Amino acid sequence: MEYERLDELKAKAQEKRAELPPAVYEKYLRDFAVTYTHESTAIEGNTLSLRETALLLVDGISVGGKRLREIYEVTNHDKAFSRVLALIHEGRPLEENTVKDLHEILMQNIFQGGAYRAHNVRITGASHRPPEPYKMREELKFFFADLPEKRKLHPVDLAAWVHAEFVRIHPFADGNGRTARLIMNYELMAGGFLPISIRIENREEYYSALDLYATQGDIKPFATMLARLEEERLLDFLAI
Repeated sequence: MEYERLDELKAKAQEKRAELPPAVYEKYLRDFAVTYTHESTAIEGNTLSLRETALLLVDGISVGGKRLREIYEVTNHDKAFSRVLALIHEGRPLEENTVKDLHEILMQNIFQGGAYRAHNVRITGASHRPPEPYKMREELKFFFADLPEKRKLHPVDLAAWVHAEFVRIHPFADGNGRTARLIMNYELMAGGFLPISIRIENREEYYSALDLYATQGDIKPFATMLARLEEERLLDFLAI
């Protein structure tokens, strides 16, 4: 794919960020983090509204009538994204231990995170069935071994591949989608782009594109979707 427009918008966004007071950019990222946490958990069934998510994460007000697991899903996701931001600031490339650590943060107080599954799983509504545990571990080794070479791709193509391939392999018993969306943004930000969020109204397009990659190896629809969302995010930032 061609990304001239995105690259131009990225350059303008980087210029604008350099001009902004640090507190303004931090506020922009914090506002995004709340929305992103809401959307990344809601797309998998979490019932907290955006307002309830903001009350919990920004105001520290407990939300009544919600299952404890849903509360932890939200607070854990916020912590995991903060960890991603810290690692990007340090300039650290994505590695296997980083992914396992992020998953462990996502699963705190829910179940033991950071450990690969030892049983078969199915993805509800998907045509693709993830590989069996022994095959999954082998494919995961190739995933991390291929990353250095894949970093020659445009950051949007890299982010799309990282997400789609990780979900196809499905290494954890739960939390694969949230982890995949975190490492997708990890690679986008490492490439100088802004993080993006998959909105719940895009869920059908999102899952269809991932299923197409898993069954036919076609990454283009998913990369096109990410490029569109990235352009929206850049334009939003430039409008500050």
